[in-house]
Amino acid sequence: QVQLVESGGGLVQPGGSLRLSCAASRSIFSIPVMAWYRQAPGKERELVTRITSGGATNYADSVKGRFTISRDNAKNTVYLQMNSLKPEDTAVYYCYALWGGPSWGQGTQVTVSS
Repeated sequence: QVQLVESGGGLVQPGGSLRLSCAASRSIFSIPVMAWYRQAPGKERELVTRITSGGATNYADSVKGRFTISRDNAKNTVYLQMNSLKPEDTAVYYCYALWGGPSWGQGTQVTVSS
């Protein structure tokens, strides 16, 4: 497995932006899939976006056009750029990696509120 540490969460006003980072304990070059999930209070954890080792990406319909996932293999880091944030984006955001088995970060809180 791989250790994952998220950062970059916080409080932002509607329409604002945040960039989340997920630092991995090992090289991510060959990790087949890395992803961001989120869990809002009282709701199940849901997939936000994922990226393959080849750079292919998928997004939940609710974030298409607003969020962008990217990976920097040299820094062993995956990013989530979040623009045009809405109150319904409020959640704990988790980084995920599929390497042997699933690995999860501890989560970072994102709160969108005026």
